[in-house]
Amino acid sequence: MLTITQELHDKIVAHARQDHPDEACGVIAGPAGSDRPERFIPMLNAARSPTFYEFDSGDLLRLYREMDDRDEEPVVIYHSHTATEAYPSRTDISYANEPGAHYVLVSTAECANGEGPFSFRSFRIVDGAVSEEEVRIVPAYQG
Repeated sequence: MLTITQELHDKIVAHARQDHPDEACGVIAGPAGSDRPERFIPMLNAARSPTFYEFDSGDLLRLYREMDDRDEEPVVIYHSHTATEAYPSRTDISYANEPGAHYVLVSTAECANGEGPFSFRSFRIVDGAVSEEEVRIVPAYQG
């Protein structure tokens, strides 16, 4: 199960709406070993595409060095689908190389960059196998 604060949930959705019609993407880092998403890091979709996302390799390298320095890891890796459902595509699955991460997908197919319905789902992707997991949104983390 993914447990995420309302604030982080809302930031992911806002980023997805803002970048529509292109796919948005980013990471939420958290303390290594905690499974607790804390630090929101929106990334640039280097592909600038409505059907594909790609992290800029330089940005990604800097991010991983920064997380390493802070003893963090990518707890959530998110992106949006702008015309299809919030489910990992074959490409998404092939690029999923963080077996401990929650892969969050937001579909803006119905709302575009305005208000309206959207879909927010989380998956585990390990060795090409996709399993959906429950998302629990909390006002703030306890303890």
